[in-house]
Amino acid sequence: MGKLRKSVSFILLASLLILAGCTSNKESSSGGNGGSNSKSGGGETYTIGISQYVNHPSLDAATEGFKKALKESGLKVKYDEQNAQNDPNNAKTVAQNLVNSGVDLIFANATPSAQAAAGATSDIPIVFTSVTDPIGAELVKSMESPGGNVTGTADMHPDSIPNTIKFIDEQMDVKKVGTIYNAGEQNSVKQIDEMKKAIKGTDLQLVEKIVANTSEVKQAADALVDSVDVIYIVTDNTVVSGLESVIQVAQSKDIPLFVGELDSVKRGGFAAYGFDYADIGYEAGQLAIQILKDGKKPSELPAQYPQKLKLVINKTAAKEMGIQIKPEWDELAEYVE
Repeated sequence: MGKLRKSVSFILLASLLILAGCTSNKESSSGGNGGSNSKSGGGETYTIGISQYVNHPSLDAATEGFKKALKESGLKVKYDEQNAQNDPNNAKTVAQNLVNSGVDLIFANATPSAQAAAGATSDIPIVFTSVTDPIGAELVKSMESPGGNVTGTADMHPDSIPNTIKFIDEQMDVKKVGTIYNAGEQNSVKQIDEMKKAIKGTDLQLVEKIVANTSEVKQAADALVDSVDVIYIVTDNTVVSGLESVIQVAQSKDIPLFVGELDSVKRGGFAAYGFDYADIGYEAGQLAIQILKDGKKPSELPAQYPQKLKLVINKTAAKEMGIQIKPEWDELAEYVE
């Protein structure tokens, strides 16, 4: 009888240990879903990978706008933030790093970063911003129906380049328009093509200088100023990263410097038809919220153009470049000092 009691006790003890082990395994596995999400304070925490191509004020503002939208949404988010330092190969490495780490969504800031992310995964949702030509960059099939795992916000309003060329043609006493860009950036090639289309039918002539990296920008500007009457820099990441050197040359030669976005006006460009990059970043954030919070697929969310476009003139830059502000511009533009 004593041996029987001991056997029964042993069996009961073993059973309890097995049950405890099973319960422990269930609890440890319930903290994740096979990805990077975790339960925190009763809510889900999402990991968003940020791939930014380079640091300059416009892209920085877009990233801040994106984060602002996510913060206002109430979603719990942590960021894996990486920068490609203006190198396409680095952009590919960054994208692969984010995919390997199992992020829940990739926010790709600028065309090369978005292309690299799209090439690295067809499963993880990608939201881009600061992309000039999403269709030409083969990120979406169309703006209305992106298809695949990618959507986002473009950084070229359809009217920005035509309006700028029209202003130069009608308001500036010039003939030759100079530009500097990196032909390796698909977004820049698209904008130069748009400039050429806009110039047709005017008496303006386009003079191009091509650079491969930011260190060549100053030399290109020096080579350009003696043969042009005005300079127009589009939203080229390479040139905008070294914009101060173009501003310096334009000021020294009294050459009006038109730029492609408002942050470059604040930095010392004369004028731009543009929008706030914080706004398109914010709009991209709203797309990300619909994906993470509402379960939407990128293919269901139309890609967007900038919602606002305005002409902004820098009065201080105008003075430095020898430009006389015309009274009639008051009705066309906003001014900054």
